[in-house]
Amino acid sequence: MTQVIVLNGGSSSGKSGIARCLQAVLPDPWLTLGTDTLVDAMPASMRASDTGIEFAPDGGVSVGPEFRTLEAAWIEGVAAMARAGARVIVDEVFLGGADSQQRWQKALRDLGVLWVGVRCDSAVAAGREIARGDRTAGMAAAQAEMVHRGVTYDVEVDTTRTESMACARAIAAQVR
Repeated sequence: MTQVIVLNGGSSSGKSGIARCLQAVLPDPWLTLGTDTLVDAMPASMRASDTGIEFAPDGGVSVGPEFRTLEAAWIEGVAAMARAGARVIVDEVFLGGADSQQRWQKALRDLGVLWVGVRCDSAVAAGREIARGDRTAGMAAAQAEMVHRGVTYDVEVDTTRTESMACARAIAAQVR
């Protein structure tokens, strides 16, 4: 039985919209938690620190050891919620590609997980980034392919020309 759906894609690829649509189409209640949830929960001082997380003017993102420590605890916490009976959709950006997936795989090892790649053409994602106005310019283009390197999926969707609801239905069809 699927207990966790991990959506991985670059910034502005459409993961959050797909997560909301999944919550609408799946028959049971699902919580959505994402990397933005983690970053928003951190003290402001860690959002501009080489030990925390830094967003460069060109859209690059770097993370330091304090971020990794909190991230590891957060990942374990998400896994614990799933073990306790919550169904969880994880809205994630695998900045480290396969290494990021391995951190999640370790924490979710005994759970039913559906791994989903959310792809979007970098130019389309960059346009969405501009329209949103809440992201560093360049982040979407920088992450569009990088986050998928070495990552294996059960299903992939492409939001370049496909609406979030259609993507969510394709994903929901894979949920056991």
